[in-house]
Amino acid sequence: MTEKENWFAESKKINKVLFSELDVFLRALDRYFNTENLPVAEEDLSSRNFHEELLTVSDAILRVLSILEVIIPESKKNAYWFQKFAETKYLSSHKRDAFRQTLYSQDSPERSLYLLYDAFNNFKGVITDLIRTRNISYRGFTNIGHLINKEIRDNAYFNPFKRNINPDFDIITSHEISQIVKQLDDKELKKHLSTVYIYLFRLIRFIGFIDISTQRMVSLNSSLIILILLRAEIRVFLASLDKCTKKIHDPELAMLLQSISYQFSMESKRVFMQELKNVHRKKALKTYRGKLENSTGILRNLTEQTIVQLSQHFHPDIKGEDIFESFVTKLEQSLRLREDIFVLHTFITIFDRHIGNPDKRGKIFVSLKNYMLYFESFTFRFLRHDDYEEFAVFFNYIHSVSKETVCGSDFHTVYDKIKHFKIYLEAALRNISNRAELIDISIDTNRVDAVVHQYLS
Repeated sequence: MTEKENWFAESKKINKVLFSELDVFLRALDRYFNTENLPVAEEDLSSRNFHEELLTVSDAILRVLSILEVIIPESKKNAYWFQKFAETKYLSSHKRDAFRQTLYSQDSPERSLYLLYDAFNNFKGVITDLIRTRNISYRGFTNIGHLINKEIRDNAYFNPFKRNINPDFDIITSHEISQIVKQLDDKELKKHLSTVYIYLFRLIRFIGFIDISTQRMVSLNSSLIILILLRAEIRVFLASLDKCTKKIHDPELAMLLQSISYQFSMESKRVFMQELKNVHRKKALKTYRGKLENSTGILRNLTEQTIVQLSQHFHPDIKGEDIFESFVTKLEQSLRLREDIFVLHTFITIFDRHIGNPDKRGKIFVSLKNYMLYFESFTFRFLRHDDYEEFAVFFNYIHSVSKETVCGSDFHTVYDKIKHFKIYLEAALRNISNRAELIDISIDTNRVDAVVHQYLS
């Protein structure tokens, strides 16, 4: 093995996670320029300014370059930049042609990597200049997309779409689930079930590269790119699931797969048509980060629950905690949701009691708004699709109301909204309490009282 081959093999071994992340971002950039994947209304496209969308692309390109900077050893990068300098300053046209032909030959993964590095540095420069114009047309946005897509798909070694399933990355990472598949006698079922699991674990892999722990806009925009990729991947997964369901002869399993398909369809709508709707226009850091966090939580929870639910069809005793470190069971989710909604209801009841005291109702209203911030960050993801819109509309309205308005004489419009939402909460609590996992389980009133006291004090 030559020294040239040695460095790439060693880098791939040491930087396995970064190579996986590179695969994710190349996929994500390709899918991002398909405007059907963007959470925007189609009628807005022709007149829309895609400045914010291109800013998001720019940050994802910076992430790709930072990955390549680590993957390619320092000495190799220095040699590359020297060659680039020599190409522009000293080489004759003939020698420059020979240099470019060597680079474009892609006869090794090293040269494919250099070509990717070269292209993304060029994209960075062009897009930086375009962003300065602050006005990016639909055509300009899609034209940039075509150039990036072509570069990705023409890459001999790093085109993520070259194979439908890449054995380097698309694997079932749970030993327990691998055993479930291996123990199946029906070869046809084994093949289809393996595909379903691989798609599900691919979604988990993509979600794993979303970073919502940061306040840096570069990282948040890169996370949005991955969320858009998930929308495209869920469509692929649903098509595969439908094909698989038609070929399975076990009626109970087929019904389960249909249920999974429905859950993914509904939750995907909830994330991309509700939570992330026009997210490019809502770049206030706290709001933007919150929407990304909720969306990630919904999709992670959905995928993990699906893997566990499917596995329990074959092994009922398997537990989510056996597969995922921070798995939250359906019972735990339902308990948390019911109690947190009950806290909301309690706040409104207390507010109602003090409606005649402007100072008191103002203080309670501020406490209610503070609790709602917690609810949005940690509980929204557990709401069903049908409830989400009602909660989102009410929360957005309350966030727009000031304490002064509530303390004033013309607070009755606000009070009417709160009263109507209280009735909705009561219906929601009844529906949640009827869930099978909550039958005969009472609300933890001690926790509810402690939370209310914490926010009121």
